[in-house]
Amino acid sequence: MAQGRRVERVAALIRREVSQLLLNEIQDERLQKGFVTITSVEVSGDLQHCKIFVSIYGADENSDQVFAGLTAASGFLRGELGRRLQMRRAPEVVFHLDRALEKGTAVLKLLDKLEGERKLAGELASDPDQQP
Repeated sequence: MAQGRRVERVAALIRREVSQLLLNEIQDERLQKGFVTITSVEVSGDLQHCKIFVSIYGADENSDQVFAGLTAASGFLRGELGRRLQMRRAPEVVFHLDRALEKGTAVLKLLDKLEGERKLAGELASDPDQQP
C-alpha cells in the first residue's frame, strides 16, 4: 500500500516538474507550434520508467513536429527530473500521445449534429403547413 502511494506521489511530482520545464526551460522551436497538455503520468513500481501522456492542440500537421520535439527533449527532462526531485536514478521518460480529448470532442460534435437534425425533423413534423 505504501509503495502505491509513493509511486502516485512521484507521478504527481513528475507531472508538475515536467509542466514547469515545458513552460520555462525548453526552447525547442517545434514545441511552439502547438499547445501541450499533460493528461496523465504513469510511473513503474521501481520508479525506473515513466510514461507521460500528452494532448497536443493546434494544427494537425504540426502535431507530429511537436511530438518529435517532446521526444527529443526526453533526455534533458530525465536529467532535470533527477536533479529537481533528488532521485538516485531518474526514470526513463517516454511520451505517448493521448487522443482521448480529441475523440471526446468528435463525439460531442456528432451528438450536437444529431440533436440539430432531430430538432429540424421535429419542427417539420409539427408544422401543419408542411405536407408529406
